[in-house]
Amino acid sequence: MTIAVGDKLPEATLVEMTGDGPVPRTTGDIFGGRKVAVFSVPGAFTPTCSAKHLPGFIEAADKFKAAGIDEIICMAVNDAFVMGAWGKAQGADGKVTMLSDGNGDFVKALGLEMDGRAFSMGMRGQRFSMVVDDGVVTVLNIEGPGEFHVSSADHMLGQL
Repeated sequence: MTIAVGDKLPEATLVEMTGDGPVPRTTGDIFGGRKVAVFSVPGAFTPTCSAKHLPGFIEAADKFKAAGIDEIICMAVNDAFVMGAWGKAQGADGKVTMLSDGNGDFVKALGLEMDGRAFSMGMRGQRFSMVVDDGVVTVLNIEGPGEFHVSSADHMLGQL
């Protein structure tokens, strides 16, 4: 079953790359008592993700903060080392937190996994965005296969 607006997020652990190495963060710690904008991409360093999706949220970070968002999170089914390197390459530091769902456990629990084996990507997360307020989904935007519209930073800003 796919997560829906009004649903509480499932418990999971994501991983953030820090200067001290990978640090696990639970969904309870990430989303509890806070308003968070999170978006998922099929893969770090991939064309649409690198040219449009992540840069849009980096550029709009101040607008999200002004709209009451406490943290912007980019997540993918990549390891924490790749997510950290991609964030550095894109200039995300201080604007967008890069989190790894390395085994895809979180996207699977959300019902938003994607079979990317036809592209030699294995199982990944779908492209989506959501606003989570104290652990509850208040906005959810799920892209169709190969699309990039409703999960963009501009679209989400219009929903806040």
